[in-house]
Amino acid sequence: MPKIDAKIKKVVWAASATVSIAIIVFAVLAYSDSVLLDDLIFFAAIAGVAPPAIVSYVDYKWRKTIDEHLPELFRSIVQAQETGMTLIQALQDAAKRDYGPLTAELKKMNAQISWGMPFEQALLNMGKRVNTVLVQRTVPLIIEASRSGGHVEKVFDPMGKFIQSTLMLEKERRTQTRPYIAIIYVAFFVFLFTIILLFRSFFANMNGLSQLATAAIPTSEMERIFFRMTAIQAFFGGLVAGKMGDGTISAGLKHSLILMLSGYIALKLFLW
Repeated sequence: MPKIDAKIKKVVWAASATVSIAIIVFAVLAYSDSVLLDDLIFFAAIAGVAPPAIVSYVDYKWRKTIDEHLPELFRSIVQAQETGMTLIQALQDAAKRDYGPLTAELKKMNAQISWGMPFEQALLNMGKRVNTVLVQRTVPLIIEASRSGGHVEKVFDPMGKFIQSTLMLEKERRTQTRPYIAIIYVAFFVFLFTIILLFRSFFANMNGLSQLATAAIPTSEMERIFFRMTAIQAFFGGLVAGKMGDGTISAGLKHSLILMLSGYIALKLFLW
């Protein structure tokens, strides 16, 4: 997965919001009295959610891959220092190995050091570029270890074990929250099934009764109301699923996108 810069994220969010607002304004001005208004507003929401959801997912996978390779990096540093290499030499040797996207960041850091930049500054720059929680925690420890000198490998060995245990705990937490995410999906599809069942049986029979049909809300209007309810539940349910599963609301955009598209397709196929 490629790295997504903060500027690219801001551009994607701004562009998506602009396109979404433009579609909504066009829909209100041109189709204010048409049944197409809800469809256009729905696709405006999709246009506002889809690009940020993709960018957020790609950035999440990149950061996750970085963190997963940190224990391997520290083990290689320990092994290199046990052979007599200095910390900088161990990092230069590690940059020749494959640690996924972390290798490119190590090469950038080593290049900056070769150009005359101090080791601590180059390491801090790498921490700012990567900007994951685990890297931000380990960079100060590496700097302090390099300042103290001596058997630095005694610092990296427990540090690697700490990161490994942290990753295991995070994996366990995600495993425990998966049933709750599944509940959100099941509840949404039960809601969809209930809507389709109501329109296929109950409301269809009401249309055959002239008095009730006259007094009740028109079926077309009820379809629009339930369509809006479906879109709202899908959007916010996805955000809750992302917050529970990955700890951030932005991670829920992919769930919102999946639920919204699933609801729209289901209503199109079985209701309209």
